[in-house]
Amino acid sequence: MAKIKSRQPLGVSLDEHERSLKLIDGTNEPVLALHRIYPTGHRTPPHSHSRVQIWCARQGVVLVSTADGRWMIPPGHGLLIPAGLQHEAEIISAVEMHSIYVHPDLFQAETPRVVEVTELAASLISELLAEEHQPSAFHRQGLVRALLLDEVNRLPERPLGLPFPDNQRLAALCRDFLRKPMARVEIDDWAAAMGISRRSFTRLFRRELGVSFVTWRQQACIFASLPRLAAGEAVTNVALDAGYENIPAFTTMFRRMLGSSPRAYRQAARQRGAVFSDLEDSGN
Repeated sequence: MAKIKSRQPLGVSLDEHERSLKLIDGTNEPVLALHRIYPTGHRTPPHSHSRVQIWCARQGVVLVSTADGRWMIPPGHGLLIPAGLQHEAEIISAVEMHSIYVHPDLFQAETPRVVEVTELAASLISELLAEEHQPSAFHRQGLVRALLLDEVNRLPERPLGLPFPDNQRLAALCRDFLRKPMARVEIDDWAAAMGISRRSFTRLFRRELGVSFVTWRQQACIFASLPRLAAGEAVTNVALDAGYENIPAFTTMFRRMLGSSPRAYRQAARQRGAVFSDLEDSGN
């Protein structure tokens, strides 16, 4: 089983990206594991793979775009990207990425979907990456690979398909909002920033994103809170900074979107971090 592990603080250049694509599509290995770090603001050009990609964010937030939609990958989650699907990525906050590329004969994905990465799945991915330092027997490799693919089929799906506009001026406002969310920001603020009327802005927003401004704002505030919670920040501070007037309102929206409370998400993130640290320490 082939593995790549690269820690490049300045991201991945276009040439390196092209080399990675050739390696991913040219390997004879059924499963390829890859680890990289991307800085905030880094973008990958539109591309596709001949394999199914399971893109997991250990830290940071990624926005992945296709012709039909956009998906957020927060810490502790992953995006299943079908083989052959053209996509590009924008790093919203610095990302440590674990990706698994699987031959389509072994695993199928019909459409992109965000899933929660369980502790077992995270441990199995780390096990694949650790084999670069401690190669294991072929039989063990097969067991780890088979168990990981079985676990991926069981990962709970999360509704993190955040709509994103094609209109460049509106997209710039959306990116700025994700970097500094404010639940109290009003339609009039964004309409003024674009130099158009409230009515024109409302029509443009719904046409571009398919949801109301208020709905998108609520979702985006939750997405933007995930890296801070994963880093261990207090729920109260995160909720108030996001503009929520009280913790119950923040908790209700969070639970609706991620299936757990903010505190439970923060605790799970801490446990994932401990598991990764233990595995990496044992692998070096």
